[in-house]
Amino acid sequence: MIDVAATDEVGPGATMRIEVGEFEICIARDSDGTIHAIDDLCTHGEVSLAEGDVEDCTIECWLHGSQFDLNSGKPVNPPAFEPVAVYDCKEIAGRILVDPNTTLN
Repeated sequence: MIDVAATDEVGPGATMRIEVGEFEICIARDSDGTIHAIDDLCTHGEVSLAEGDVEDCTIECWLHGSQFDLNSGKPVNPPAFEPVAVYDCKEIAGRILVDPNTTLN
């Protein structure tokens, strides 16, 4: 796992775009306070999901409005039909850790 940020850098409903090697990852904290790591590019419009809005446990792409479930990566409404990758992500000792080599979907 790779240390990518301090836990207080991503508050409730907030996102952060990070690059880990060749991976572009969106870190998002849902309304329950759980941290998630998903592929940053929308599978429909290929724009940054980190620029979108988090609501409950979904993130909405700012370009065309597709929403993705932060746990599964699956789109919950069109125009996207392909899921985004979900990466193993943990909070330990005030830090956010991501494993870009381990997808959970």
